Amino acid sequence: MTNPLTRPHRNFYGRRKGKHLRGSQEAYLEQDLAGLSPGPVDWDENPERRPLDLTALFGGRDVWLEVGFGGGEHMVHQAVQNPDVGLIGCEPYINGVAMLLGKIRAAGARNLRVYPGDVRDLFDVLPEASISRAFLLYPDPWPKARHHRRRFVTQEHLDPLARVLQPGAIFRVATDIPDYVRQTLEQVPRHGFDWLAEGPRDWRAPWEDWIPTRYEQKALREGRTPHYLTFRKR
Repeated sequence: MTNPLTRPHRNFYGRRKGKHLRGSQEAYLEQDLAGLSPGPVDWDENPERRPLDLTALFGGRDVWLEVGFGGGEHMVHQAVQNPDVGLIGCEPYINGVAMLLGKIRAAGARNLRVYPGDVRDLFDVLPEASISRAFLLYPDPWPKARHHRRRFVTQEHLDPLARVLQPGAIFRVATDIPDYVRQTLEQVPRHGFDWLAEGPRDWRAPWEDWIPTRYEQKALREGRTPHYLTFRKR
């Protein structure tokens, strides 16, 4: 865990908030978000953070992590399909957080926790080898070459991800951007992961428990091809 007294300065790139939230979404944020917190994560508000107690949160169940859950379709789907698993979702875009909270209400899911911020801060307080599965689904592609260092599949994110994943943990990446595929396949194995593909179907066909996200539906409408990459932590 990063020492809270020596936490490095971190630039944040991307949007925190988009268009005006509906009244119902404002209500979700006000009424539900605090109760779904995984615990003290934000550096500014909790300078004496400690590792999260995942056993207290989820009763000793396996814990999965979704990085950048977008509108929350996939996260709620996994929570409903896997009630014996605890899920933590991280998303800095508050409009997406509000959409997720509405879906959680509708589904009645109880095995979720939500952090509305930078995943690097969440990594600081996740215990080592505490996560058994992680998802990175349609991350921001940062298409310009000078912005590739902002992508998730860089050392700044992959090193702490590898730290919090258990040996044998699965890391799934979905993207429709060919250059993101290239960088993922170059960088992820360098940080303690094996790519599990044995043939083209293993990256062309979605996972059996997959549900298309709004981002994937948009990619398909615009003629782009999704890729589904599966890695295992060594």
